Amino acid sequence: MKIHVGNLAENVTADDLKGLFSTFGEVSSVDLITDRWSGRSKGFGFVEMLNNSEADKAMKSLNNTRLKEQFIKLSQAKPPVKRAQRGPRY
Repeated sequence: MKIHVGNLAENVTADDLKGLFSTFGEVSSVDLITDRWSGRSKGFGFVEMLNNSEADKAMKSLNNTRLKEQFIKLSQAKPPVKRAQRGPRY
């Protein structure tokens, strides 16, 4: 299950998230979303766990808990929406 982690402090690292969620089970991936040009955190990311029951337990336990000065918000990630391609700009 892929979990959306919102309201992240700017100094949160992928290792911080992996350590936090791994107490509930195996974490298969962590993806922090950053701004393309500045490289700064956009304040959210995704944690993927292989076992759905472990992911549910992590979400229930960690939602609205403090991580580096911020209360994180957790929800099940929705599948990406495919956007229409834009034509060339002239």
